[in-house]
Amino acid sequence: MLDRSPSIADDKATATLQDKIAPARVRPRLGDDVTLSPAASSPADDATDRKNMSLLIQLRWTAVIGQIVTIGAVHLWLGAPLPVVPMGAVVLGLIALNIGSLAWMRYRVAVSNRDLLIALILDVVALTAQLYLSGGITNPFTSLYLLQVTLGAVLLDSRASWSLVAVVFAAFIWLTGASRPLVLPQAAGDPVNLTVAGMLIGFALNAVLLVVFVTRIHRNLRERDAHLAALRQHAAEQDHIVRMGLLASGAAHELGTPLASVSVILSDWRRMPALTENSELAEDLTEMETSLKRCQSIVTGILVSAGEARGEGSSPTTVAEFLSAIAEEWRNARCKTTLHVVNVFGEDLPIVSDVTLKQAIFNVLDNAFEVSRHWIELVAERDGDDLVLSIIDRGPGFSKDMLTQIGKPYQSSKGRVGGGLGLFLVMNVVRKLGGSMTAENLHNRGAKVKLVLPLKTLAIGDDFD
Repeated sequence: MLDRSPSIADDKATATLQDKIAPARVRPRLGDDVTLSPAASSPADDATDRKNMSLLIQLRWTAVIGQIVTIGAVHLWLGAPLPVVPMGAVVLGLIALNIGSLAWMRYRVAVSNRDLLIALILDVVALTAQLYLSGGITNPFTSLYLLQVTLGAVLLDSRASWSLVAVVFAAFIWLTGASRPLVLPQAAGDPVNLTVAGMLIGFALNAVLLVVFVTRIHRNLRERDAHLAALRQHAAEQDHIVRMGLLASGAAHELGTPLASVSVILSDWRRMPALTENSELAEDLTEMETSLKRCQSIVTGILVSAGEARGEGSSPTTVAEFLSAIAEEWRNARCKTTLHVVNVFGEDLPIVSDVTLKQAIFNVLDNAFEVSRHWIELVAERDGDDLVLSIIDRGPGFSKDMLTQIGKPYQSSKGRVGGGLGLFLVMNVVRKLGGSMTAENLHNRGAKVKLVLPLKTLAIGDDFD
């Protein structure tokens, strides 16, 4: 049995019927360029930069706590005469910077590479101020500069990274000639041992913070790369869909004339007594007319979905009527006893009878019919603001490889050349309606394909609660 190809272009008939749902149902038109442009990656980059900015804020909180502990330990425990007031002012400045950054991120739509650079430079300035007040270049915690440089190399582009290196280098050079010396009392112990201990603590802080934060930054970058890969895959699928839609639309135009000719010939045959008086030939004529109407319906559906036959195939209806119409048409075309419809949606809801969705459901039913000739169940449920349609069969189920590749083109267990496009097209139709499609094998026997569709893209009116 040939897979029926659901519509893939802008459903103009539905849009003209209900303008309210049009913004939620943006679809590529036949011939539109759907390749992934560089701008398409910006949302993923923005989300990653926001996550990285949040990591810098967390690191700054860690620095605030570490500085408070270090200042208290050196001033109170070792008895070193630290300038507590100026150093405390720097800590308060970091706290104010963090609070301001959190408020800024709440109202900021996007975080840029420049914003990350500024945040890192402010952290370098704060570290330089603390080192200046506590021994300058002789302070063992100067190694924390490497943490800023490493974070910059991971987070920033090449130009910004070198800019941060220049700032750190300038701060380091400045500390060599301008700093307040730190004089430790004799009771504190050997200065050499204290310096070595400070270097050890600084090294441990660098190592721990680098592992923790660089690992999390890399995770953010991997998530961004995975998102961009998904966008590219989606763009490739859309381009594939558009090409197939163009071929289907052209084929529909070409088939229109011969189908019309066949229809005229069958009408003439119906008026010939020699054919109508023969019961066997009359029955054959009826079957031919039914098949012809089926072909014409498919061609009309392709033209409607391509926007070339407005007003056909889309109309206001309800969930119950929509399911009943699908069941009746499918039974008439396939088998009258196989399909069982279970509607537990609840209160009936006015929706748009969408020709693309109808074709997608037909496709799933046809695939189930190929492996389960005697029993198929179509279950309609409501899950919050979603219409959930489950097609259940008693066939052998999907293979493990098919379950992982469900909805991808040319993934089929039927062994036909060019097979596997049915569920791929269904996936794209459902996705353009804002929904999702999943498949699973049942424990006893058979499989279930679930279509989850947001009611806001189907319901007529603003309130569907």
